[in-house]
This record gives sequence, C-alpha cells and structure tokens, in this order.
Amino acid sequence: MIDTKPSTLITTYLEMTSPNDFVPSYVDNHRVRIEQLQSVDVDFYLYMYRAVGEALAWRDRLLMPQAELYEILTQAQVYVMYMGGIPVGYIELEVQGGDVEIAYFGLRDACQGLGLGKHLLSYGIERAWEMTAQRVYLHTCNLDGEHAMSNYTKRGFKVYKQHEEPMPERYV
Repeated sequence: MIDTKPSTLITTYLEMTSPNDFVPSYVDNHRVRIEQLQSVDVDFYLYMYRAVGEALAWRDRLLMPQAELYEILTQAQVYVMYMGGIPVGYIELEVQGGDVEIAYFGLRDACQGLGLGKHLLSYGIERAWEMTAQRVYLHTCNLDGEHAMSNYTKRGFKVYKQHEEPMPERYV
C-alpha cells in the first residue's frame, strides 16, 4: 500500500519469452482454490478490482463505461482465487496477437504475505502458456505492492523497458 504518492510514475514492462523460463511456485493449502469466471459479471469484477486495487490507486477500469469493460471481459480469461470460500484475489489474461498479457493481477491486502501471490501468478502464467502464447508479458509500476517486482522476476519475467512520466492526476 502506498502511503505517500511519488511525483513520478515509473512503469516497468516485463516479459517471458519461453515456457522454459517459467519458475512456478505453489502453496500447499487445501483451503485455496482458483476458478475461472465462466460468464461476465461486471459488478463482481469491479468488486474484485476495488478490493485488490484500491490501495494501489487502480483507477482505469473504474473510469471506463461499463459497456466497454463488459466487451473487454468477454475477450479475457479471469481467474479468481478463493480461500475458505472467500474471494482473495484474481488474475486477468488477455490475448494480444500471439502474446498473452497479464492485464491485472493481485490479492486483497489482508491476504498478502501468505504465499498466495506466487501461487496465483504461477497459475496464471501456466494458463497463459497453455493458450499457446509466443510470449507472456505484463507491466507494473512504482505504485504496486512492495513484493510485486520480486514475485515477477522469481517466476521468470525479465524487464525489457521502463518509462517515467509525471504522476497522472487520476492516481493522485
């Protein structure tokens, strides 16, 4: 969680270009399950988006018209992680040409630090490669959780670009 917003937004782009680079890490917890959303439910999606992203200044999906979000979600694969029947996080995969983007990924604050992030990320990467991706990629920024970059690089992602800009007003 970001207490004081920086004045510069630093976006880091990461990629994995071969399934051989993937270093999965799962937790052994019988209370954890991951389910793919079988139909688009914009209200449930926005609940998860807020639950995961509010502390991280996620705004983009809240600002777009719901009809536009619905169309995006019809093309995406969204997987929700549950622990003891309670939704604790999600990962959203979007096909972009021959590539798969991890468009959104995260856990609710109360569920961080339990190893669930590496589990959910590993699950999502595995699904992405099953989609016959040529590359799996994502981007993160300096507003993200403190362990995000470490999780990405430990799973096998490599940085290929960084971009700096003044902090956009929507994140302040």
